[in-house]
Amino acid sequence: MMRSFSLWGLSLLALAALPGAAQAQSYPVFEVDFGWPKQLPKGYVFGPSGGVTVDAKGHIWVYSRPTQLRIAINDPPTESSGVPAPSVIELTPDGSFVRGWGGKLAMSKAELAQFDWPIQEHGIALDRKNRVWVCGNGRDPEGEKAGRSREDNQCIVFTADGKFVMQIGKAGQNKGSLDMQNLGRPSQPFYWAKTNEMFISDGYGNRRVVVLDADTGKFKRMWGAYGKMPDDSYPRYRVYTPVQQQFNLLHGMAISLDGTVYVADRNANRVQAFTLDGKFINEGLVAPGSPMTGNGSAFGVAFSGDSEQRFLYIADGHNQKIRVLDRKSLKEIHGSAFGRIGLGNGQLANIHVIANDAAGNLYIGDGGGRFQKFVFKGLSK
Repeated sequence: MMRSFSLWGLSLLALAALPGAAQAQSYPVFEVDFGWPKQLPKGYVFGPSGGVTVDAKGHIWVYSRPTQLRIAINDPPTESSGVPAPSVIELTPDGSFVRGWGGKLAMSKAELAQFDWPIQEHGIALDRKNRVWVCGNGRDPEGEKAGRSREDNQCIVFTADGKFVMQIGKAGQNKGSLDMQNLGRPSQPFYWAKTNEMFISDGYGNRRVVVLDADTGKFKRMWGAYGKMPDDSYPRYRVYTPVQQQFNLLHGMAISLDGTVYVADRNANRVQAFTLDGKFINEGLVAPGSPMTGNGSAFGVAFSGDSEQRFLYIADGHNQKIRVLDRKSLKEIHGSAFGRIGLGNGQLANIHVIANDAAGNLYIGDGGGRFQKFVFKGLSK
């Protein structure tokens, strides 16, 4: 038996030595940072995740939903029992609290009167002036039944310390995917510094990518799936074939260093790549064995930290994994996915948002109000 095993092992070595023999592709390996984030002050507790982003200094900005917090808290809240955190919190790379502001529980009536704070927080980004863009994807079904049109058709811009700057779009005013004044339950803003533009995945109500001038908020251009004009009359059925010709639920978005725009079409289980002007490049299915039911498999997009950004990470909210794709081909690398369902450190539950820092570390937020840091440890052997 030993001789037979040795011969088999030798035959494998010989095969691997042959010219052109297939070699397993290496992929990134991560380790959860058990101490991140550090204890927040004032008894703050995050609500369900609405967004996460990393600024030019490497600080992490967490966007959560304090009005949806589901833990036992005293009435009125106390530091010992827990206090809903402000919607926007800035953290250092080691997870230390810097500041927090925003949201219906943390702002005064006078502040809230200046803008339409979202019904449900969704998506955050910072621009070159260190201004914070926050968006929302909520609806008020009861208000709609009563004839009060109210849904999140806006993104709001603040200074880094929470002073109101401007609002793009008005709540309850969306006129569809060709509307150049309002948004339609947007999910993710992403800033591109070279042209000072803010890209917005406008995808819960509308079906498009919108590009704005970041200084003024002025509309510049838009596109839909495959670079086509968005068409709201297209059905939102969920099938692999025939291929869906419009975005189904455009959820996550990020732009690589070489200026390629990647969007996660959550309910179509796919990611599409575009030029900055909206020309379609290619697409890849994400976990194509997943059924077209429940949560989709393409929630968010992030990149590896190497200069070429060889790897594209997709938050798979259907299977509770992080998928690792070859960025150029958009093909998943065999054996590279990581994560398993659970509420423990390093486990994933209701994955919702994802972002990377310059070193390729990942920051992942889930639906239970938990944000975790996964530290890049190198490539597999």
